[in-house]
Amino acid sequence: MTNAATAVAAYLAELAEQRRLSPHTVSNYRRDLVRLLNLAGEMPLAELQVHHIRRFAAQLHGQGLSGRSLARLLSAWRGFFNWLGRGDVVRANPCEGVRSPKSPKHLPNALSVDETARLLQPSDDGDAVLLTRDTAMFELFYSSGLRLAELAALDCAALDSALNEGEVRVLGKRNKARLVPVGRKAREALAAWAALRDSLAGAEEPALFVSRRGGRISHRMIQLRLAQLALQLGLPRHVHPHMLRHSFASHVLQSSGDLRAVQEMLGHASIASTQVYTHLDFQHLAKVYDAAHPRAKR
Repeated sequence: MTNAATAVAAYLAELAEQRRLSPHTVSNYRRDLVRLLNLAGEMPLAELQVHHIRRFAAQLHGQGLSGRSLARLLSAWRGFFNWLGRGDVVRANPCEGVRSPKSPKHLPNALSVDETARLLQPSDDGDAVLLTRDTAMFELFYSSGLRLAELAALDCAALDSALNEGEVRVLGKRNKARLVPVGRKAREALAAWAALRDSLAGAEEPALFVSRRGGRISHRMIQLRLAQLALQLGLPRHVHPHMLRHSFASHVLQSSGDLRAVQEMLGHASIASTQVYTHLDFQHLAKVYDAAHPRAKR
């Protein structure tokens, strides 16, 4: 177990330092690999075979792990054993050929255009500075299809290009930079926030969006502020930041039909990740059909 734990630590270090995966991703790999070590017990990694991995997967599935979670787990294990194979620690990858059970596909939750407009309507119920900040954050989320981490990491240096050129450079997964467009409403909200930011921010704070205490706003606080706003407006479901990203993607796709452009704006490495929004688009078409076609009405 000690040798296996050492191997896991070395592999995780390579993921972080050479492949430059995010701390969150490395943490997920660590959790998955610790699970493997616990299931293997005293059995050396070099002795694990396909039937062992199948048994481990069946055991976890029986404990309630979904097919999607098992697929991610097996992917982490497969990558680890490939790495061990390159170091001649194992002769074959015992995860090859092991597949997770299929799970029902869940489409991303997206707001309708009307719900989004309602959510982003400026409010005067509360602290004016915080409300201006929140409006700028959420407008930028929806305008540019950002991830939560990408928005929270933005510095004031991003303001010039956002306001003057209508674009902002963000650092996505695996430290991959991309330019995303910033719409008119978002630019107006950012300009209003820029005029008030210094009244809240600490003297040396570079962050574009700051908390009441003057430091960079946390992911959790952004989540809470958005959920509270949706609750106050009476929206019928829990709203989280990623829902604004989903809404951006589905609304742009509905209007343009340009899947490749949506892929680029979202920063997806594979278009397969973006194709889920074509299903959302079909849902929209199906609703229009059901509401409008004489033979669709029941």
